[in-house]
Amino acid sequence: MPEPERRRERPLLSGRVESFADATIDVGPLDRLELAHATAAALVDAGRGDAGPETSRLVALAETVGLDTLSELWRDAPPDSLPGALWALYLLRTWTERQGEAVARMYRAGRAYAPVDEVVAGVADEADPAAVQALADAVLTGAYRGEFDVALERAASFFRVVASGRREMSADEVELADRNERCADALQRAAAAWRDGTLH
Repeated sequence: MPEPERRRERPLLSGRVESFADATIDVGPLDRLELAHATAAALVDAGRGDAGPETSRLVALAETVGLDTLSELWRDAPPDSLPGALWALYLLRTWTERQGEAVARMYRAGRAYAPVDEVVAGVADEADPAAVQALADAVLTGAYRGEFDVALERAASFFRVVASGRREMSADEVELADRNERCADALQRAAAAWRDGTLH
């Protein structure tokens, strides 16, 4: 029956990710990096395959297994690698959920200074907390079910608009704005590598 099948699938997916994260505890840096790439590739393959888990489960993975688990797997990977890009997308989703009002405010403040990026990001006109959360969900959904490079480019553009907004709102935000810019640049490189077939 379909319903029990779906119930079994969720713990299986979560359990595999958690076991991979546990495996990083006792391995060296090179093995950790190899594991990061392997898990990221497995998730993307599962999400894009017809027999893979439901996309909604992959989008909500950080909530299911915990952001700390994904951090153990991916945070040390190069930011323009496959695991680095996925880590940025899950961070974006968590950020818009936990601090949606602040993120929306920065986004609105930056729109006038990054009009092209605003169009690429595709946030709804009101750019309220619900709209930025919807963007984060759409980006992760697109990463698994749509065009992966387009999803990365949308996220990159979103980070650029936010960076512009941070700079506009406060001189104290410049360092964080620079981090947002670096994340955007890494996601842009990852998108180009995906198109070239060299993203790992």
